[in-house]
Amino acid sequence: MLKNKDLATRIVDLREKRDITASALAKKIGIDKSQMSKIENGTRKVSSSELDKLASALNVTSDYLLGRADEKTADLADNETIFTYEGKQIPPEDLEYMRRILRGGKA
Repeated sequence: MLKNKDLATRIVDLREKRDITASALAKKIGIDKSQMSKIENGTRKVSSSELDKLASALNVTSDYLLGRADEKTADLADNETIFTYEGKQIPPEDLEYMRRILRGGKA
């Protein structure tokens, strides 16, 4: 499993390659710069919502940040979206079930 320090290294490397300051990245994900500093030093855990925001801000997948994938971006067809739950892709039949529930229809 990826340690906080490994995640921190990936975040710092990506941030620097994209010429983004730690303060700007912190603001973009909705935390203060002291919390960002702790994340980048590997002394603070990252919540799942922060991980998603970091991945989005750095234009990579959360799996890449976590060391689960070597590719920085997902290979998606035009307008294709992948939904996951606990790191696993949700099957299409389950997505349709969820759509019906959200629309107020019968499951």
